Amino acid sequence: MTRHIHPFNGGIHPDEHKAESNATPIVAMPLLPRYVVPMRQHIGTPARPVVQVGDRVLAGQIIGAAEGQVSVAVHAPTSGLVTAIEPRAAPHPSGLFDLAVVIDADGEDRPVNTQPGDWRQLDPAALRQRVRELGIAGLGGAVFPSHIKLNPGHAQQIHTLILNGAECEPWITCDDRLMRERAVEVLQGAEIMRHLLNAQRLIVGVEDNKPEAMAALRQAAEAHHIACEIANVPTRYPSGGGKQLAYLLTGVEVPSGKLSSDVGMQVFNVGTAYSLFRALTADEALTRRIVTVTGHVARPGNFEARIGTPLSALIAAAGGALPGSSGEIIGGPMMGFDLMDMAAPLTKAVNCIIIKSPALFPPKPAALPCIRCGACARACPVELQPFELYWYSRAKEFGKAQSYNLFDCIECGCCSFVCPSHIPLVDYYRFAKAEIWEREREKNASDQARERHEFKTFRQEREKQEKAEKFAKAAEANKTKASADGTAPPQGEDIEAAKKKAILEAAMARAQRAREGVTPKNTENLPAAVEKDIAEIEARRMQANVPPSEQSAPAP
Repeated sequence: MTRHIHPFNGGIHPDEHKAESNATPIVAMPLLPRYVVPMRQHIGTPARPVVQVGDRVLAGQIIGAAEGQVSVAVHAPTSGLVTAIEPRAAPHPSGLFDLAVVIDADGEDRPVNTQPGDWRQLDPAALRQRVRELGIAGLGGAVFPSHIKLNPGHAQQIHTLILNGAECEPWITCDDRLMRERAVEVLQGAEIMRHLLNAQRLIVGVEDNKPEAMAALRQAAEAHHIACEIANVPTRYPSGGGKQLAYLLTGVEVPSGKLSSDVGMQVFNVGTAYSLFRALTADEALTRRIVTVTGHVARPGNFEARIGTPLSALIAAAGGALPGSSGEIIGGPMMGFDLMDMAAPLTKAVNCIIIKSPALFPPKPAALPCIRCGACARACPVELQPFELYWYSRAKEFGKAQSYNLFDCIECGCCSFVCPSHIPLVDYYRFAKAEIWEREREKNASDQARERHEFKTFRQEREKQEKAEKFAKAAEANKTKASADGTAPPQGEDIEAAKKKAILEAAMARAQRAREGVTPKNTENLPAAVEKDIAEIEARRMQANVPPSEQSAPAP
């Protein structure tokens, strides 16, 4: 039975450029002499290094521990010596450096001792913890920690698991080759996901420009009796978006500000399912991934490379950039970014490297004024008003931009692609989001500072009140004692004088106790005259510390 497809509004049909790299099998990269492994490889808190310079590590050993709930561990890609732990270039649009562990390979590639077991014998909570320890994060680009998405929560409301094999961005073919060559492992990984989520249905969505991958998946499902549905979705960008794919396959729309899990569905990339299978059946940490190297290179293809591999080595494996290259793109041309530093290493988030040339990627024309043609609104798959978001983002009216559901934008780039004025619309949306997040952080910091100040003021007032109550009780006790002795109780200035006297005597007592705890030093073998002077000084000090009421009258 063919699943009914529910087309979403908007979307575009850019040139695919899949044939350049999807015709040859995946190539395993050889062992390299050095790997640079960043601690920031997932959304959330970066991992915390747990090794030191000079340590010997084994392949698959934890070198970065998960820090906080939204975090996963990071592992050594091979055995060798830790030679540095320092900021290094990273594949990030900002071009900033990230803390990384540098490992010089020893050439032996010795693995850490593992004890693969039957994942069916572990309860779901222990399985999710193991997924976290083995560093599994989403390989579709978002790199969200998988142990969080695999937790259905107390409501147990996930009824449909969707495996994303759409791979809708142009040029990228790593998921296509993975499904063709390792379809069984992909589906068995999805079975583990279904077990953890307690989902009733498993649907695999594959764009119809990948017939070989679809045939491989159907054959694997039939041969291994895996109950799932392999659905053919139309080739249309961005059908690989989580919400878009969920709507295509089920017709259920995810409300604004919500996630697919809020409507009972969870979406995972096929690469994530494969890595999960390897993790829980072979106890193999996520230290490798498949990456497409294409564009203006001699031999475009897909490579299975270790995390930490220099991107320059991957480009060299594809025959190197051809003459006339004009730069590199990390990711696809729609949502990717320009590579700032060729020394940057491969991370879990990198699924494609595209070498640019003027013929393949002509220089972008200068931006012209917006003519309000509405092309961006018609192309938006989230049904936003991109031109309104552009105006408010450009004017820094971020409140109004949020009122137009700025944070529903998935930054797919469809609006920029169709804009006749060549305005980089997505750049403005990213700018607005970053500014709003920064202001939220500043507001939270200000709120915390205000709360600390208010608590300090409250504490000081409380201490004053407690001190006043203490003196009031002392005054009442003196009044009661005076009444019993038949003497007049202290009044007005006498009470204040008594308070000051009590405070002075208490301070003198504390000073006396402090002095008594001090042992004089260097007092051995002193001359008799010096010892006499010291004795007289101590006598005067002792006399000064005696309260006036206890001092004896001087001799006549």
